[in-house]
Amino acid sequence: MAGRIEAKLKEMGLELPEAFAYPKGNRRGCVAVDRLLFVSGHPPPALPGIRTQGKIDKDVSIEEGYAAARACGLLMLAAIKAEIGDLDRIERIAKLLGMVNASPGFESPFAVIDGASDLFLELWGPDKGQHARSAVGVAELPRGIPLEIEGIFVMDA
Repeated sequence: MAGRIEAKLKEMGLELPEAFAYPKGNRRGCVAVDRLLFVSGHPPPALPGIRTQGKIDKDVSIEEGYAAARACGLLMLAAIKAEIGDLDRIERIAKLLGMVNASPGFESPFAVIDGASDLFLELWGPDKGQHARSAVGVAELPRGIPLEIEGIFVMDA
């Protein structure tokens, strides 16, 4: 039976993609340490309409980057669900780090990573969904992806 967060995703017309399969067995989607859940950097998933390659503000518009970051948030949630079984166990989103594959001179990585931040705010509300965050532009990302997001989440006891 789907919990509150998954029901809210469904109401929003969203669903979780398959959890990202890391190419090597030396890492995983997330690791729980006490009540903290450290979520690995995730790329945008290959979903309809989501750009998975290119530099933001050159090959990928800010709006397309925002949508990719939102989809990236869904992929992070898929990893969390695979690790702990129930998204309702997340008590708070603590911190996100968003890295944007930025074209030279691009100064708005925050506007791109807002896609993930806004998703978590919509799902958990202001008390639990607002989080600390860094959003930085970088010269390159692995395999030409437009962005990567990692996070720290707080679980129930």
